[in-house]
Amino acid sequence: MNQTLQLNLLSGGAAQGLVGKLQDSFKAAHHCSIAGTFGAVGMMKDSLLAGAPCDVIILTDALVAQLTASGELLTGSARAVGTVKTGVAVKTGDKVPAVDSPAALKAALQAARGIYFPDPVKATAGIHVMRVLKELGLDVELADRLRPFPNGATAMKVMSQSTETGLLGCTQITEILYTDGVDLVAPLPRAFELATIYTAAVCSKSAQPQLAQALIELLVGEQAAATRLACGFEV
Repeated sequence: MNQTLQLNLLSGGAAQGLVGKLQDSFKAAHHCSIAGTFGAVGMMKDSLLAGAPCDVIILTDALVAQLTASGELLTGSARAVGTVKTGVAVKTGDKVPAVDSPAALKAALQAARGIYFPDPVKATAGIHVMRVLKELGLDVELADRLRPFPNGATAMKVMSQSTETGLLGCTQITEILYTDGVDLVAPLPRAFELATIYTAAVCSKSAQPQLAQALIELLVGEQAAATRLACGFEV
């Protein structure tokens, strides 16, 4: 009997749904399971630098380039997974507001009883949400309604479980689509668009670099194109 191996993955929350859908096929093909840790990209970078076990990492393209340059990731191993936009969500069954212009988005935010979003310091989308609120002049006005969480997946899960109505979520579209009980309204209006390229790479200290690269090729390969699209990744 073949012994099942394990790869350690550190990843931004944007890729959680994609990895979840592909992990069984990877295990069947390579007799290797995936132990994934997902969270804000800044936290995942910090975990890697603190020595957390890691074979594959999925972060923003800019962070992967930075970590490759510093020797933490194997040169030549990086592959782009796709682009993820930041969007607006409501609880399933709630009224869907218009968010297709800055004015409409401002009105929707002002009408919301609570605004759920990721860490405004460590998470790509959370940093952007705070920037949008400041540009709309709402960061002080809505301060008591802001509900940040360590990552977008947690923010959406907690919002989905709330008994309140009239809530609004704002995080990466992949995390919205991944969460039962919340619905995607639309991407942020073009004036506030955030499109983030996510990239996977092999960690320099991986004991199984060939398996790590095989996982990356599965995630980014043509056979997974429809799955990536369904999970919220764009080319």
